[in-house]
Amino acid sequence: MTDVLLLGEPMGLFSATGYGSLKEAMTFNKSVAGAEINVGIGLSRLGHQVEYITKLGKDPIGEFIFEALQKEAIGTNFVTFDEDHNTGLMLKNKVKNDDPDTAYYRKSSAFSTLSKKDVENIDFNNIKVLHVTGIPPALSPSVREAVEYLMQKAKKAGTFITFDPNLRPALWESTQEMLEVLNALAKYADVVLPGISEGETLVGSSDVEAIAQFYKKNGADVVITKSGSQGAYVTEKSKETINVSGFKVEKVIDTVGAGDGFAVGILHAYLEGLNWKEAATYANAIGSLQVQHAGDNEGLPTKEVLNQYVEQNKK
Repeated sequence: MTDVLLLGEPMGLFSATGYGSLKEAMTFNKSVAGAEINVGIGLSRLGHQVEYITKLGKDPIGEFIFEALQKEAIGTNFVTFDEDHNTGLMLKNKVKNDDPDTAYYRKSSAFSTLSKKDVENIDFNNIKVLHVTGIPPALSPSVREAVEYLMQKAKKAGTFITFDPNLRPALWESTQEMLEVLNALAKYADVVLPGISEGETLVGSSDVEAIAQFYKKNGADVVITKSGSQGAYVTEKSKETINVSGFKVEKVIDTVGAGDGFAVGILHAYLEGLNWKEAATYANAIGSLQVQHAGDNEGLPTKEVLNQYVEQNKK
């Protein structure tokens, strides 16, 4: 039984080793990046069985990513290779304060050619959760069709669906297209994970209650709204919204991957049979651990580290 099925584009990440702009950087460390792969790594480290749908180029970076997935114990049964398109890349500079600058090279990548045909044989009878973000639908019409097909099929099979809008405006032709597509996809989800700032774009308000009510009317049973250092707001049907406080962080190193870590906490708690308040606590915990590390997923904990961190911060 697969605990969580993910779909996304992993990229080769080249992180500058010295401080300065990307133009000035001369040496880089190579690793793997991508929102969904961050979620997959986090869940795998917590002991969950994860399968990952993607398409890689038949090139050195694609092969590097495939081996990285295997090392992190992420299932590769739904990973395919394309000999005609390259694997996506991204560059990131090193900074002492604030978030690093990034440069993406993913246009016409192998993953952007993913289509409904690539995913139509997936059987949801042995999959507990489908987790979707708003990034893949932005990459091409064929990927968008594949994502909606998977969500429809999962819904019919009774598979639990979580949806993180994870806005990437630069990838869309227009803001209007982005909000129309993502809010339409959110209709299939049991749980939606927007951020307060994302609410301004997606529903026209940064008010927690307005965001929650929009997605509840849209079909979600639970809306968990992220609010950075303020923690998260949990809204269940027929229950009042509650705030679950965040974890104090003395020094933020890099906020990249914090939202992915938050999703890991939500999914982990759901799979462990915990309630949504407890889920938000674990999500806040993992998000706060991630921002204390320089990489996209280096701060994602094991179960032992996570439980110790949560207990220590209750005192």
